Amino acid sequence: MKNRKFIPILFSLSVFVVMLFAGTIKSAEKKAVISEKNEGISSTPNEPSTDKGEMRGVWISYIELSMEGEKEKTEERFREKFEEIVENSKNFGFNTLFVQVRPYGDALYNSEYYPWSHILTGEQGKDPGYDPLKIMCQICRDKNLSIHAWINPYRVILNETPQSLSENNPYMNDKSIGIETDSTIIIDPSSEKGRELIINGVSEIIENYDVDGIQFDDYFYPTDIGNSDSKSYDNYVKKVGEENSMSIDNWRKANVNMLISQVFRKIKRIDESKIFGISPQGNLYNNDKLYADVVSWCTVWGFVDYICPQLYFSPNNPALTFEDSLEQWLELDFDKNVNLYIGLAGYKAGTDSDEGTWSESDDILSQEYQEIKECDKTNGFILYSYNSINDTERSNEMNSLKKCLN
Repeated sequence: MKNRKFIPILFSLSVFVVMLFAGTIKSAEKKAVISEKNEGISSTPNEPSTDKGEMRGVWISYIELSMEGEKEKTEERFREKFEEIVENSKNFGFNTLFVQVRPYGDALYNSEYYPWSHILTGEQGKDPGYDPLKIMCQICRDKNLSIHAWINPYRVILNETPQSLSENNPYMNDKSIGIETDSTIIIDPSSEKGRELIINGVSEIIENYDVDGIQFDDYFYPTDIGNSDSKSYDNYVKKVGEENSMSIDNWRKANVNMLISQVFRKIKRIDESKIFGISPQGNLYNNDKLYADVVSWCTVWGFVDYICPQLYFSPNNPALTFEDSLEQWLELDFDKNVNLYIGLAGYKAGTDSDEGTWSESDDILSQEYQEIKECDKTNGFILYSYNSINDTERSNEMNSLKKCLN
C-alpha cells in the first residue's frame, strides 16, 4: 500500500516543476500541496451535502437543459422545464442534482469570463434575458435538494459543436490559450492564462451562486492530441532546461494536476464548505490516455473532496465487468478525506450495449446499487443521466432501482 502512495506523490511534486514557468519555487510552497493539511484548508473530510448521508445523485446534461427545441425560449418555460426535472428527480429518490452549466467554453449563468451558451437561445453569446443557474439553485433549495455545478473545464468545441463561437468567447479573444486537434479545440492545460481563466470561472460560480459544489467531468487532454501541443512543450523545455525537464507524458499529467490542485485550493479559500469533485472514466487505466492522474487525486489530499468514476459496465460485459472495474478503484489507498461515489449507466439500461449483456436482466442497476451500498469504501452513486428515468425502454430497470431508493 505504501508503494502505491509514493507514485502519486511524485506526480504531485511534478506539478512544481511545471511551475518553473513562473520562476523559482520556494520549498514552503512545495510542501503546501502535498501536505495533508493545506494552508487555510481543513483536513476534515466533507460529508456528502445531502440530508440522508448517502450520495444519490443524477446528472442533468446540457442536452436535457437545452432550450433550442422549445417554441418559447423564455424564463417561464425554462423554469417550468426545470421544476419538472426537480420534481421527477426527487420522487425517484435522488437527493443531489449535478447540472451542466459550462459545456463548451460558455455558460448557463451570467459570467464575467464566458459567453452565454448557445443551448439557451440557439446562438452563443446571446443573452437569454434570465439566469438559468440562479433559477436552478432557487428551485433546488425550495425542494430541499442539493445542487452541484458540473462544468467542462477545457472544452471549447467538440466535433463541430457548437457550430460557431461568439466574438467574446475567450478562445476567440486569445487563441494562444487554446489547442486545436482534428476533433476538438480545448484550453491548453499548459497555459497559465488558460488556467487562470478556468479558475476565475469556478470562483465566480462559488461566489455568486448557491451551489453545494463544483464537478469536473472526464474530458482532459483529447485522445487525438498527437503533437498539437509540441510548441508549448518545447517552450517548457527551453525554460527549465533539458536536464530538468519531464517527458511530455509526465508534463501533460502535471499540467492537469496543477489545475486540479489550484481549483481545489481556490474553492476552499472562498468557502471551505463547498465540495469539489471529478468524474473520470470508469476503467482506471484508460485515464492515463487523457493524462488524468486519478491515482493522485484519490490518494493524496489536496486535489478533490470526492471522485466518481463512471462505471458504465454491465456485470457480464466481456471487455470489463462492473465488479472488476469497481475492484480497480477499491484497491487504491484512498486518502481518508476523499469520498468515493460510483457513476451508474442509466443510459445503457434496457439496451443491447456491452455486447448485449444489458438485456440479460431488468434489474442490473439495482444490483449494482446494492453492491455499492454494501461496500465500506463507497458512499453513494450518481446516475447518468436524467432522461433515462423517464424512458419507456428503461422502465423495468428504473422501477427496480427506484424501489431501492424509496
